Amino acid sequence: QVHLVESGGGLVQPGGSLRLSCAASGSVFSGNVMGWYRQAPGKQRELVAVATSGGTTNYADSVKGRFTISRDNAKNTVYLQMNSLKPEDTAVYYCRVVIFPSIYWGQGTQVTVSS
Repeated sequence: QVHLVESGGGLVQPGGSLRLSCAASGSVFSGNVMGWYRQAPGKQRELVAVATSGGTTNYADSVKGRFTISRDNAKNTVYLQMNSLKPEDTAVYYCRVVIFPSIYWGQGTQVTVSS
């Protein structure tokens, strides 16, 4: 079993920055994929960014150039640095870890971008 603890959400003005963290504990084996998804009110959950344990990353087009995903494999932690935030980035952000064939989700952290 894997337990995920997210932190770092909050309220920020447009153009501001936030950094999300997600720490995984439990049976976190190597070869996993860690990532971030988000869900805005009335919308489906969507991919934001993912990173493999080998360092390969993938981003949604809407966040490319503004968000950066990174990992500390020794700490089983994934980060999402969010810069130049826009009101449309407002959503609940969820950490997801895939350790084949299982998928684990965090509880979600609210990010609100508003003046």
